[in-house]
Amino acid sequence: MKPTVLPGSGESPMTEQQPRTSPLRIPSVDKILGLPSLAPLEARYGRPLVKRELQALLAALRAEQEIFIEGVFMKRLEATLQAVTRPGLGPVINLTGTVIHTNLGRALMSEAAVEAVVSCMRNYNALEFDLRTGERGDRDDVVEALLCRLTGAEAATVVNNCAAAVLLGLVALGARREVLISRGEQIEIGGAFRMPDIMRAANCRLVEVGTTNRTHLRDFADAITEKASLIVKAHRSNYAVTGFTAEVADADLARLAKERGLLYMVDLGSGALVDMSRWGLPREPLPSDSLSAGADVVMFSGDKLLGGPQAGIIVGSKAAIQKIKKHPLKRALRVSKMVMAALEGTLRIYDSDHLLAERLPVLAMLTRTPEDVEAVAQRTAPQLARVLGEDFTAQVVPCMSQIGSGALPEERLASFGVRMALVPRHAQAKRPSKALQAALAHLRALPVPIVGRIKDDALLFDCRCLLPEHEALLRRNLP
Repeated sequence: MKPTVLPGSGESPMTEQQPRTSPLRIPSVDKILGLPSLAPLEARYGRPLVKRELQALLAALRAEQEIFIEGVFMKRLEATLQAVTRPGLGPVINLTGTVIHTNLGRALMSEAAVEAVVSCMRNYNALEFDLRTGERGDRDDVVEALLCRLTGAEAATVVNNCAAAVLLGLVALGARREVLISRGEQIEIGGAFRMPDIMRAANCRLVEVGTTNRTHLRDFADAITEKASLIVKAHRSNYAVTGFTAEVADADLARLAKERGLLYMVDLGSGALVDMSRWGLPREPLPSDSLSAGADVVMFSGDKLLGGPQAGIIVGSKAAIQKIKKHPLKRALRVSKMVMAALEGTLRIYDSDHLLAERLPVLAMLTRTPEDVEAVAQRTAPQLARVLGEDFTAQVVPCMSQIGSGALPEERLASFGVRMALVPRHAQAKRPSKALQAALAHLRALPVPIVGRIKDDALLFDCRCLLPEHEALLRRNLP
């Protein structure tokens, strides 16, 4: 067989006697750029990008001593261009069973929030401009009234995540002073965020109170000195302490702080704005609970149970919030106009208290009935079976979903998923786990990656997070 040689390249076809690995002169970049077959790629991706990837591909051909075949080369170049132009934050289909998945972007936002962000990006807006007076405004004004109405706070401010909110609260209210916290609340969350480390970063002297499993009001009272400025309570949102335990209620800590001239700060973490028991879910502590009990400052996340953008929301008394907002670090931690737009859009849904479970994707996923999820799994099973092929069998099975991202760590939600097990001839192989990992890698490499998990020597694809629009995306994505 004679290989195709680019006209005008000066090369002669290889004879059968020549070894395949013998070096050939690769056509020049300019000659390839002049080929008619390259024109569609240039029209789609632009000549600068095409030329850059073409040069890299030619260098690889030379290194590999490959033969230049025009059709094969163009297909390889097109695949390379598709890969380098694929968005790093493109859509992913979440079949892990974790609704608020930190590694997959946490909460999906409502259509109202999405539309607010799009409008904000396309237009000028009054981010820091008071339309009534024509003077400079405060970007917190966009959401402060909403947050106060929804939580009962006197004032509010927003930073870029809850870790930043904790850091800012500590440095503004407790720097160079003693800060008291129960030993059982020395939390560490994802990414090695540890309360003791944040205390040091905020230049606070941490005072551990009580024991790991039991802390009493008298422990706090005995630990207060003239150098103390702040009592902190950290909600154990990503773990649980059970058995012989005791902790001090918000009202008692708030009263003690007030009697001793201290401030009381609560880190709620996951941050539900409404009582989740309305939908048969476990109740998560609300900011309004702590504030009504006397807390001076409460902070919580925007992209967990709230179902909005990544943000650290701080609510509390006017005096405490004003002190926090005046700290120089506040400007470094402020959020963009896109976050403010998404947060406002989300809060307005809560403010209406109308069809929350239908309008907020996180609530829609958490409140799905097992029967609804089972129907989705029945529709999804043959599609996954088709893409993974005859090496796997598909079966719809009951499973348990989790809320995720440090929210209600012990709670599980009855769900259904698709279990993909290796057929017997492969299941008896020495290392069946390699085949399972390879199948997951294959699904992650699809144009819209599918993410599942391995459980009990099989693949499990929990269908709780497949809302109708994601089902449609899945159908379009699978070959």
